[in-house]
Amino acid sequence: MRKIIAMVLAVVACGASLTLTTASDAVAAGRSPQCVKVRKFFNRGHQRYVRLTNLCAGRAACYVIVLPHRPDPHGRLAKGATRDIRYGTTQAPRALYVKNTRC
Repeated sequence: MRKIIAMVLAVVACGASLTLTTASDAVAAGRSPQCVKVRKFFNRGHQRYVRLTNLCAGRAACYVIVLPHRPDPHGRLAKGATRDIRYGTTQAPRALYVKNTRC
């Protein structure tokens, strides 16, 4: 009886670990790494800027600045870089957010 219970518990434990491994791989495959971090939004003169930092020190990161009713500007940051990105004028709408994308 003890052998049967031990085998059932071992099968359940292996099945659970296999399920967790498969689920975590599926989640990781669907998302790009979150490397680009917004430091601040600001205006300089009549231009709108966003200061972006690449938190991934080992690789370049790509981003898209999401604007309402306009084409979304996109670009690439080098490893560990921080840059001020100009994305429009003060008459244009403010950026909603910055999205990380795959390069």
